[in-house]
Amino acid sequence: MEKVIINTKAAPEATGHYSQAIMAGDFIFTSGQLGLVPETGEMLTGIEEQTRQALVNTENVLKAAGMDRRNIVKVNIFVEDLDAFPVVDALYADFFGKHRPARCSVQAAKLYPGSLIEIEVVGAR
Repeated sequence: MEKVIINTKAAPEATGHYSQAIMAGDFIFTSGQLGLVPETGEMLTGIEEQTRQALVNTENVLKAAGMDRRNIVKVNIFVEDLDAFPVVDALYADFFGKHRPARCSVQAAKLYPGSLIEIEVVGAR
């Protein structure tokens, strides 16, 4: 199976030894996306702003692979404080509309510095 590295300037640059995403056959596996603005590297403040940006970054990575949010089949959400999840869930529902991928939501003790949320997805053609 051919594997293709996906990279776009429309999402934050991978700063470590990883790729923004990997296409493997008909599947795409994204790395976790944060509330970072790709053009400036600024970490937005607040769970609402970071969630919106993480979803935009996720979709931009998918677009670089010729996909969009409708191709997402699985979502993993990591939040610093699960008490903030009602806000995340409302933004998530708005983002996906009638599309309902499988999902896992976990409170994480420590995320990237300044990050309140991280979102990774698996997509399929």
